[in-house]
Amino acid sequence: MPPDKLPRSDVCSLSAVQDGQQLRVAGWIRSARISKNVIFVALSDGSTADTLQVVIVRNAGHWEELIPDLLTGASIEVIGALVATPSASQPFELAAQRLMVIGRAPATDYPLQKKEHSWEFLRNIAHLRLRSTTHGALMRLRSWLSGAIRHFFEQRNFIEIHTPIISSHDAEGAGALFEVRAPQRDAAHHHFFGAPAFLTVSGQLHAECAACALGRVYSFGPTFRAENSHTIRHLSEFWMVEPEMAWYTLDDNRRLAEELVANLAGQALEHQAKELHLLERHSAGLCAKIEGLTKLPYRVIEYSEAIKQLKQAQIAFEYPPRWGLDLQSEHEQWLVAHCSKGAPLFVVNYPQEIKPFYMRLNDDGITVAAMDLLLAEVGEIIGGSQREERLDYLLQRMQRDAMEQAAYQWYIELRKYGTVPHSGFGLGLDRLLLYLSGMHNVRDVVPFPRAPGQAVC
Repeated sequence: MPPDKLPRSDVCSLSAVQDGQQLRVAGWIRSARISKNVIFVALSDGSTADTLQVVIVRNAGHWEELIPDLLTGASIEVIGALVATPSASQPFELAAQRLMVIGRAPATDYPLQKKEHSWEFLRNIAHLRLRSTTHGALMRLRSWLSGAIRHFFEQRNFIEIHTPIISSHDAEGAGALFEVRAPQRDAAHHHFFGAPAFLTVSGQLHAECAACALGRVYSFGPTFRAENSHTIRHLSEFWMVEPEMAWYTLDDNRRLAEELVANLAGQALEHQAKELHLLERHSAGLCAKIEGLTKLPYRVIEYSEAIKQLKQAQIAFEYPPRWGLDLQSEHEQWLVAHCSKGAPLFVVNYPQEIKPFYMRLNDDGITVAAMDLLLAEVGEIIGGSQREERLDYLLQRMQRDAMEQAAYQWYIELRKYGTVPHSGFGLGLDRLLLYLSGMHNVRDVVPFPRAPGQAVC
């Protein structure tokens, strides 16, 4: 086959057993070292954290004219023969026969040079930072994690449901919604969908419809919050996986949630070792920390007991804990550190006043069957509940919260026609990845983060 007709090979698929095979590869120059007789180019194509060393012997004049363009960031295509080497760290290299510079990257202004850059600097060049070693590893880990989540549910006969991104309701009752409006020229038709519409904060209510027909379902997609939050754990656009299961109690729900997290942690250690060891350079003890997620069962504490222990803590919290108030980040971190010794911790049965209308009222009449899973450093990664399947209880709660029942008639009818006990939860993909990667800011585990004041590209 003529060299220029060879299919391109991914660096991740190459191995020393291909010794002598002619190949065609393409990617970006990570670095170039030019000596008197030989040029060494480290080529990265993004398929793996490893670079491919391209070796150019300077025995022909045509190489000389390329040297000024062999700079970090330039894109190149190379045809050559793969050569096995005795080095364990670099078992093969490519002996170049032909090299073409496809896109130049002037050293005077290419921002991603081969040196250490701060995370803040990299956030300002989101369009280029994915070429960095760390962010490349993060994106490969994120891609794998998304697939592993789907595989987990497929193995358990869940059906994936594509819930709408444009919604007419606020499932969380938070009020922090991005409104969807028609263009200004259609001002006469302000309500394009016949009613106010928003970017969804959750696919849960629609997933409940599906679970009440199909049994076990899950949705997986972007959700949105218009909160003016600038913390290292919050985004305006983030991804959630939301399973919903007919016939599940809160205990069933909790067991599925911990099984999911433990399974993903174990699979990551087994199948993503290369990426995790690379990320461990920035987070000492990362793999040991992930191993802790695989140890079941997770500790469970009642909300009321959590408040009691927080009040007895010998620490001055910025937000004093009190029964009837939601847990703050500082409370979550103290509980994980002291009640479960750093291991994952479920907090269950919250006061109904601080939870959304759809959560099932417990027999005590003051708490609901809710659960949050807390992890060290990142806080809550799962929030869920058993849903209120009793029509009279649901209507009472909606009336007490002054909700417009007509807008939720479809949701009410799920309880009117063949109601069943059911439960579900939401797992934040970004926060789980934050924990698994050892990074410290959720904006670093998202390819193009959306947050207050940040939507550059």
